[in-house]
Amino acid sequence: MDKIAHYRTLVKDILTEYDQLANNPPTPEVETILAFDDERNQYIWFQVGWNQKERVRGITVHIQIKNHKIWIEEDWTEEGIANALVNSGVSQSDIVLAFHPPEVRRDTDFAVA
Repeated sequence: MDKIAHYRTLVKDILTEYDQLANNPPTPEVETILAFDDERNQYIWFQVGWNQKERVRGITVHIQIKNHKIWIEEDWTEEGIANALVNSGVSQSDIVLAFHPPEVRRDTDFAVA
């Protein structure tokens, strides 16, 4: 399996696991959605629905694979998707914390770009 295909599989597996954990027990008025686009290498976990009289909508995680690296565009998980990726064998040099500005990324153990 080539690197990109391997990263696609890892990202989908991790997001699916997070989604299953978050929906136990499920909130009936709020739907969590996983959107996987292998053609464009875009992976999103988001919620839509209603919490009493308030609209719920938002992205919890958005990941894209580009330039042979995993770019974490949005991550509102407690543990951090980057940590889950590292624990699955992905090198920190192949993970970009894109939600940080480039000058901040230099101060992390992860890739700048």
